[in-house]
Amino acid sequence: MLKQNDKKAASGVGSLLLVAVLALLVACGQPDPADAPTSTASPEVISAPALPAVLADFSDLTPGWNTLLPGGDTQCSDGSEYKFFVKQGDPQKLMFYLEGGGACWDGANCDTDLRPSYQVNLANTDPSRAHGILAFDQMTNPFADYTVVYAPYCSGDVHLGDSEQHHDAPALEGHASHPVHVRHRGWANGQAAMAWTFAHVFAPEQIFVTGSSAGSIPSPFYAVKLAEQYPAAAVTQLGDASGGYRGFANFNPYDIWHTDRVVADLTHISTIPADQFSFHHLYIAAVQENPNIRFASYDNAEDDVQKQFLALGGMPVDSLKPLLEQNLAEISTAIPGFRYYVAGGAMHTILLRPDVYTYEVNGTKFVDWLAGLAAGAPLYNVMCDDCSVAPTAPTAASGAQ
Repeated sequence: MLKQNDKKAASGVGSLLLVAVLALLVACGQPDPADAPTSTASPEVISAPALPAVLADFSDLTPGWNTLLPGGDTQCSDGSEYKFFVKQGDPQKLMFYLEGGGACWDGANCDTDLRPSYQVNLANTDPSRAHGILAFDQMTNPFADYTVVYAPYCSGDVHLGDSEQHHDAPALEGHASHPVHVRHRGWANGQAAMAWTFAHVFAPEQIFVTGSSAGSIPSPFYAVKLAEQYPAAAVTQLGDASGGYRGFANFNPYDIWHTDRVVADLTHISTIPADQFSFHHLYIAAVQENPNIRFASYDNAEDDVQKQFLALGGMPVDSLKPLLEQNLAEISTAIPGFRYYVAGGAMHTILLRPDVYTYEVNGTKFVDWLAGLAAGAPLYNVMCDDCSVAPTAPTAASGAQ
């Protein structure tokens, strides 16, 4: 039993111990003064945006090219079945390619019994036979590891049609006049390829939207559509061989293909009278919808096929270069970041040709310029000096049209 004084002493010691323990606990909960923030505001917590756990669903695909049959409203001009092709690669790198193949707008150039100026169906379409940017074994191919969605073309309407037309084929020697029924379903077909893309590729970081010839023309519009779906992606567009078109005298795509309905949500297009619409306006309209897209084009200065279609449309020219330069100047004024590469000669399209890897203009190899474009690197415009001469001998390749 403790005495009173002993109790007081013990109580005092206990109090001192309690204070010491409390002081130690408080000290342990306090940051070192040297580490304390200088501001009294709560620090902002910054976290990286979360990517989906699965970047793509390729479960139904096999290695190499896959053929997909979308059905629905899709259709080729002759009523045959539409299909598109997919090759899986890096799910964060996506190429959307629009095939070329001419166009038609009247009974003479739409009639398959004569010499149609467009690809009527997809009986002979096979992207595995193409070269250029689809030669995935090329060491310098900047798209060798991309996932590729290849949208074929068989609607005669530069992938921007939404109509059916009944024309009268002309009566020629040995050829009686007869009705020609053409299904311009280019927009339905393109939408089907995009719908598959949206449903299976979830979060691409880089998107390259391109096309050759008739597929080049709508590529700025399709770039806007893909950028809408993937707002976090870096989107780049390249048109291959359509820069010289500047309206036609004997037809309007609004009247024949109903293109105005398809691009109606491009605000700038609604300000252009139908008789003044030109394909280069799609660039200007596209950048107004989305200034974050990087826009570009490739052309040969004396492209024979562009000259042929200008003549077919009632606007023959001896030289394509003046029209090409006028279009490039207008687009460059509207889009300061727009870049172009113009080679000499009469070749039509480059992207599916081996020439991708050999062409060089003024010391700049096209493949290097293309790789820089896809990577977002700073680029100069490239213009041929002697534009009547090709930089190298053109090499034939399937799928070049």
